[in-house]
Amino acid sequence: MKRDIHLSEKFLVLAYVFILLFMIVQDLVPLGALNDVEAIASIESLNEIVVTTLIGVVQILLILGGILLFMGRRYPLLVKIWLIVHPACILLGAIMSWWIPYFFGTGTEEKIERFNIMFGNTHSFLPVMNGIVPNTIHTLFHLMLLICIILTSYIFLTRKSKGKGIGERYGQK
Repeated sequence: MKRDIHLSEKFLVLAYVFILLFMIVQDLVPLGALNDVEAIASIESLNEIVVTTLIGVVQILLILGGILLFMGRRYPLLVKIWLIVHPACILLGAIMSWWIPYFFGTGTEEKIERFNIMFGNTHSFLPVMNGIVPNTIHTLFHLMLLICIILTSYIFLTRKSKGKGIGERYGQK
């Protein structure tokens, strides 16, 4: 069966590859002002960093695998649901961990010291609010994840089924 791969699906794969690279390098590879691997290592052990990295990488690889398996073809309903719900849960975790404390101060007491140690020397373009500020690399990650969810929804809402309608199957037009 020939695949009918749309440009939106290509962009979706590229966006998830970006997220995959983010997951791999964010805590392990020095990226100048975008991260501070020494500060992260002062808070988390190497085992914690590796486990956290592997969890993120495996999640994104599973999502990418689902996309690549059905890209250009009809996505089964359960795959559609999973490709929306799974990234939405990841984004919800990011919102609860970063954006709710940032905007509303909820839960910042426990996070301020830890965030300032881990991310205090990293680049951010937003002002400090409630004692914390999302750094640039995490802001880009969260934005890219939102774009992936929107792109996935767009693909599922606009992709027409190749099958014939009920009337056409029985000789009616």
